[in-house]
Amino acid sequence: MKDREIVELFLKRSERAIREAENKYGRYCLSIAQRITGSERDAEEVVSDTWLGAWNAIPPHEPADLRTFLGKITRQNAIKCWRRRSAAKRGGETALALEELAGELPSGGDPQTQAEEKELIRALDRFVRELPTAEKRVFLCRYWYLDPVADIADRFGYSQSKVKSMLARTRKKLKKLLLEEGLTDGS
Repeated sequence: MKDREIVELFLKRSERAIREAENKYGRYCLSIAQRITGSERDAEEVVSDTWLGAWNAIPPHEPADLRTFLGKITRQNAIKCWRRRSAAKRGGETALALEELAGELPSGGDPQTQAEEKELIRALDRFVRELPTAEKRVFLCRYWYLDPVADIADRFGYSQSKVKSMLARTRKKLKKLLLEEGLTDGS
């Protein structure tokens, strides 16, 4: 079934929409959830929450790219699950990836106002779009999908040290952009 047809089912509030979305994107969402949570059981729960999230979000949203829309919901749910599960104990690949990137983003947690948050999102989106293809792929694998450095190296045929240096250079570029645009104070 085509994505547009699945979205139409959601808009019509047909329960078939969930079955069709699960048939088409269930394995994709499960792989995202498993990489982030590190647990098959948690990942299955996260994916169940994804279908509920999509049900609640469509309408009012009418996603043009259903795969990305469901991936984003899954990722958000998986990160929430991981944070709940590891609130007392930090560690693992997800914590490491999030800590790496957090050093380049504004300090003090979430931006103070919605306007600042939207500007930060626009700047990040523009930054990623303008990266050369190889850097973009590595950056997204690490910080969107939270893949381990070793997996990224294997996927693209790079050494782990090359992936680490690519990521460090990209984070440095991101920090420079955010400083230039006044979206971080550099601390």
